[in-house]
Amino acid sequence: MKRFTFGRYLPMNSFMHNLDPRAKLIAVLLLVVAVFIPSSFIPYILLAVLAGCAIYLSGLDLRFILRTLRPILYLSLFLLLVNILSLKRGSVIFSFKGFEIYSEALVFTFKITIRLLLMLVYTTCLTATTKPLELTLAIEFILSPLSLIKFPTQEVAMMISIALRFIPTLSLEAERIVNAQKSRGVDFEEGHMSERVSAMLSLVVPLFTIAFERAYELADAMEARGYIPGERRTCARELKFKNKDYSLLAISLSVLVLFIFLKLNNHF
Repeated sequence: MKRFTFGRYLPMNSFMHNLDPRAKLIAVLLLVVAVFIPSSFIPYILLAVLAGCAIYLSGLDLRFILRTLRPILYLSLFLLLVNILSLKRGSVIFSFKGFEIYSEALVFTFKITIRLLLMLVYTTCLTATTKPLELTLAIEFILSPLSLIKFPTQEVAMMISIALRFIPTLSLEAERIVNAQKSRGVDFEEGHMSERVSAMLSLVVPLFTIAFERAYELADAMEARGYIPGERRTCARELKFKNKDYSLLAISLSVLVLFIFLKLNNHF
């Protein structure tokens, strides 16, 4: 659990923790859309400043955020390799015996990496400062217009919230299985391909079994508490927007509108 941070809720008393979950979710969605609009690097400075403010107002430890961002670095290395081999545009910045690396490959990889990092920071601040139940209510609020066409908004919101909650839980179980298998002599890092596949099966099969067991336990617990799919549920807590929630929405919407305006006018 300590190594895997995405999806974890950290009980604290920060500014972000006290915001309305619906405002936080809408703000994250707006900023995620804004991340994909710029084609130059200057607008990402503003998005990075907003990400830094979100981390500060969330009271999150910087090491917690860095552990969340670590998988993106491995993905970026893979994307860099693919782009070096496929993109042949721009100026040549390195050449060795017919092998050339073009500037477009580096720029494109760097741009994707920045977008992924910003998206992960925003979503981490959301999940770390929002209780699973509150996140369910926020998702249900976002999907509420679809209820006019008989879309099961409550069930979908519940499934999304449970999926986010299960990510750190299954990560912890996977870590326990790996440690148990290593104590039995299973090597996950060395050996032939067939040995590595066998080692991975010793991890995947128990993990799937545990996931189904947790799912059955959760279903029994929900049924024991009177949860009936399709039935309208009441909420013990009534969510209300406050001035700080409107301010968060105004800032996020302003950034998105500004980026769209600049993009339409070819300023970046």
